Amino acid sequence: MASRATWYSTPARKRHMRLETHALLFVVLFFGGSESADQTEEYLKREHSLSKPYQGVGTSSSSLWDLLGNALVTPQYVRLTPDMQSKQGAVWNRVPCYLRDWELQVHFKVHGQGKKNLNGDGFAIWYTKDKMQTGPVFGSKDNFLGLGIFVDTYPNEEKQHERIFPYVSAMVNNGSLVYDHSRDGRPTELGGCTAIVRNLNHDTFLVIRYVKRRLTVMIDVDGKHEWKDCLDVPGVRLPRGYFFGTSAVTGDLSDNHDIISLKLYQLSVTRTPAEESMDKEVFIPSVDNLKLPGVETPTDPMSGFAIFLIVFFSLIGVVFAGVIIVIVYNKWQERSRKHFY
Repeated sequence: MASRATWYSTPARKRHMRLETHALLFVVLFFGGSESADQTEEYLKREHSLSKPYQGVGTSSSSLWDLLGNALVTPQYVRLTPDMQSKQGAVWNRVPCYLRDWELQVHFKVHGQGKKNLNGDGFAIWYTKDKMQTGPVFGSKDNFLGLGIFVDTYPNEEKQHERIFPYVSAMVNNGSLVYDHSRDGRPTELGGCTAIVRNLNHDTFLVIRYVKRRLTVMIDVDGKHEWKDCLDVPGVRLPRGYFFGTSAVTGDLSDNHDIISLKLYQLSVTRTPAEESMDKEVFIPSVDNLKLPGVETPTDPMSGFAIFLIVFFSLIGVVFAGVIIVIVYNKWQERSRKHFY
């Protein structure tokens, strides 16, 4: 495992390091060195990362990544779709991820000949149970199990309510939800932000961070080497053992959707005993205290003892009701006999 390395050029790296130093000094002064602040170490996980020179991607049996659809590999990027109509492509990690806390950094580029609002459709970053399946949601399947982060470059809904595209949003699906293309995923999104990412001369990045059941997405698309908050959602419960991938699609409108790198970092986060006891394994993706349209809030399964008590008292109730019925019936018979004498 390698320690985390930044992607910037040397001058930019120095500026970035100064910012990190100042930020660290602020945290130390503000918290007074308190142990209550999260202590995080980060390690690059090469088995879940994709970067140049992309050796064997999609062609070698020893590769950790598979290509799907129209995706192709060049020395400089993995192109999910070319700037052509009706194309879709994806790249998927072959290795399931069992990390509890992680951070995925995505270096990408979206560009093409289309002018403003005449390009599409965008790409998605996935952490899902199923991989290598084509479908209508940015080139991948609908009704998925897991997490989808969407970089949507074309507004389908006529009334955008002051939403500016391209737009980044997140969705957690338990397998029962449908992504609503006509409304750009609004009914099921957890949050999002505007991200002007097309035809830029500088690098564009997105980071997805999952720590202590908290999902955070930040973007760096202005060429200033600064992260900007996009969304922050607590209580997100994602199972372990899912797959990372990214996919894109074009329709009547098109763009080049290029992935330059995907870098996954394992985060070693300090937890209190109380946090450890609450951080139980989950098997179905969900979000705490969030009721999505058309989805019933799941109830906790009953324990075996609770089921036993219900059955036991139900039987007692049946027996008691039977005794009452027999007593009433005998009384009725006695009255009937006296009536005939």
